[in-house]
This record gives sequence, structure tokens and C-alpha cells, in this order.
Amino acid sequence: MIRVLLAEDQSMVRGALVALLRLEADIEVVGGCADGLAAWKETQRLRPDVIVVDIEMPGLTGLELALRVRERGLPSRVVIVTTFARPGYLRRALDAGVAGYLLKDAPAQQLADAVRRVHAGGRVVDPQLAVEAWTEADPLNERQVLRLAGEGMSSADIASQLSLSHGTVRNYLSEAIGKLNAGNRVEAYRLARQKGWL
Repeated sequence: MIRVLLAEDQSMVRGALVALLRLEADIEVVGGCADGLAAWKETQRLRPDVIVVDIEMPGLTGLELALRVRERGLPSRVVIVTTFARPGYLRRALDAGVAGYLLKDAPAQQLADAVRRVHAGGRVVDPQLAVEAWTEADPLNERQVLRLAGEGMSSADIASQLSLSHGTVRNYLSEAIGKLNAGNRVEAYRLARQKGWL
């Protein structure tokens, strides 16, 4: 049996995914969580073979959860199931050690197939999104600075937090604004979030 933990903050979607996976004779759903922190606790307690998780959740995002699993050397493999068909998210997911990335509008049988393939050591990525991820460049080397600016921090506070000079922070923000053709740092932050780069 493939032991699966499912983490999804929308209860109706979570219930539907659990019901779908329970139809499979070789898959056992060992738990369902409504947020990333609960999923992390259950991952440590249950040691599932596969974690099926949404990207955007309270507590910890699916990407943060995947990164923790990888950093702690846990054997669980992570499959992201999301509405975010954005190359930037896929790239970040792969960097975090995610083994599968599916879109919620994919045919239902693809989820069970993905769980099996990932459990067997393979990787599953939505094909169209994979093509886009390889052809669209992520322009933001200034990601951390832009994220903090978008959260409302001043340049001086960002410089202090990241141990950078005020001028370096100003330059990073200016480069991010230019690369995104934005009018200011708030707009740059919004555009970068839409692309999945933050």
C-alpha cells in the first residue's frame, strides 16, 4: 500500500481528493490536513510515502513543506496539486525537491497515477507547464529584497535584516522594477507574485 497524507486548506477540495484516492486499491490515505503546519506535524508523526499538497496554505505553503521534508532527509515524496499554472511556481517547486506538480483541472485519474509514479521514484510534471518553465526566464535575482519590500518594509529595515547596504537594497529594488517594467516596488511585487516568482 502507498501511504498518502493530503494537505489542502479548502475542505470541499480536500474531501474530494481524499475520496478519489480512497477508490484506489493500492493507496491508503493516512491523514488529511487543512494547513501546512498541521501537515508538517503529521508528516513527522505518520511518515507517509507521498504527501499531496496545495501550494498556497496557511501556516506553511506547500513549497515550504516540501523544503522541510527535503532538508530533514525524510523519505516522503511531495506532489503539488494546485490551480497555479505558472512557470515560476513550478521552478520553485522543483528547487524545493517536489517530485510531482499537477494542476487541479487535470483528469482525476492523473492524481492516482502521479502518486504511483512518484512513489516508484519517478517525477510527474504537467507537460504544458514544463515547456513554459523551460522557455520563460525568471528575471529576479533580487527576490528576497522585493518580497520584504512588498510586505511593507522600508529600504533601511530590509538592509538591516539582510545585512546589506542601503544602496544595495535600493539597486536591487530598482533592478526588479526595471526587469518587470513596473512603475514602483509595490507594482513589481504584485507582478512577481502573479508570475509565481515570489
